[in-house]
Amino acid sequence: MQVNVEDVSTVKKILHFELPNETLADALDKAYAALKKTAKIKGFRPGKAPRSVLERMYQKDVHADVSSQLIQDSFIEGLKQLELDVLGTPKIDPPEIDPVNPFRYDATVEIKPSIEDVDFKGLKLNKTIYKVTDDMIDSQLKMLQKNMAKRVPIESARPVQKGDFALMDCEGFKDGEPFAEAPLAENHVMEVGKSTFTEAFDDQLVGMNPGDEKDIVITFPEDYQNQAFANQEITFKVSLKEIQKEQLPEINDELAKTLGQYETLDAVKLAIRDNLAQGYDKRTEHEVNEQIFTHLLEKTEFEVPDVLIDFELQHIISDAEKSFANYNMTFEQAGITKEQLTEKYQDTAEKQARRHLILSKIVEQEALTLSDEELDEELKVMADAYQQPFEDFKKYFTQQTDQLAYFKETLLEKKAIKLILENSDITEKDAEKVQEDSETD
Repeated sequence: MQVNVEDVSTVKKILHFELPNETLADALDKAYAALKKTAKIKGFRPGKAPRSVLERMYQKDVHADVSSQLIQDSFIEGLKQLELDVLGTPKIDPPEIDPVNPFRYDATVEIKPSIEDVDFKGLKLNKTIYKVTDDMIDSQLKMLQKNMAKRVPIESARPVQKGDFALMDCEGFKDGEPFAEAPLAENHVMEVGKSTFTEAFDDQLVGMNPGDEKDIVITFPEDYQNQAFANQEITFKVSLKEIQKEQLPEINDELAKTLGQYETLDAVKLAIRDNLAQGYDKRTEHEVNEQIFTHLLEKTEFEVPDVLIDFELQHIISDAEKSFANYNMTFEQAGITKEQLTEKYQDTAEKQARRHLILSKIVEQEALTLSDEELDEELKVMADAYQQPFEDFKKYFTQQTDQLAYFKETLLEKKAIKLILENSDITEKDAEKVQEDSETD
């Protein structure tokens, strides 16, 4: 077997394979010999059909099977010879078999880029320290109060005003026919003036009285966020049932008790403080990491395989789908396509792939390892999060080979980032000071 490498780029190669005719002929002989034992052909006893008959009846299937097997065996052998670390699935167009000539095919592959040692020491980083204030906690309490508010009918008889909550039945029509994207919504409540749908819709609700029915005609702009409505004229038949107002609960111990896990308002405040502090810690960590990768990406140049960019894109799109699903929505309902997301996040995916490759290089360069004790410690954290017994969780998780490998890789990346931080020059500043400096500049 001969295999030659054609360099398309530093990470993309075309492997040209050639197997001698003798190898092809031997594979065909074995395939027809095996078929002869099992083929049931009218007019011939089992195992007695001549090869010419078998070729006439089964050549297409035999050639496909032989081609597939030859490619599989030779490709694996070729990678060993060339010592290539191939990423993803190779692109191979199986050739037509010509029994009198050598078996030739091409395989397009991508490999992990060769990266020079990364100079990660001595990075100058700024670490912003965020502090939780009483005003922040009060703001969170007011949001909580707002979320726990009840809606009650207004006491006076008057028409809808901005700031009211309108209880209505609503159905959309286009050219006199029901519009599928706006089916009948009974007892729908919306806050008038928030423009959650369109400002024009809110404006036309103002002045209606309970019991009124009205046709609200809306012409949606071409750039409307939901493309199903974009550039459409839709008539909404609205029947107003009731005007409601918001009734806020008092911020006290009773409010705390309704949350189910607190006895006092002070306990709620403490939980809010801890939650905000954790959020700020993550924000600080994210900002420092962004600085790290900004420095390292400037220092390190290499090509990124498309397969790794595609992998990151799939993760981004998958996360977006899950996020929409949490709100019982699909991309289609939101007027978004996967193609649009792919285009929007292409650069983000490439940067993410570069980050992983740089960290992987540092892990290799610094010979970072993960002990069994460290792995168990992290698995215990996950088991607690899933409220599962540690031993059961560990047994299940370690059987998921791909997940375990990805988890270990993530932990090693964290070690690499920790090593970078330990060797960096970090300047800490309070968030207030950073704000003052930015306003002065």
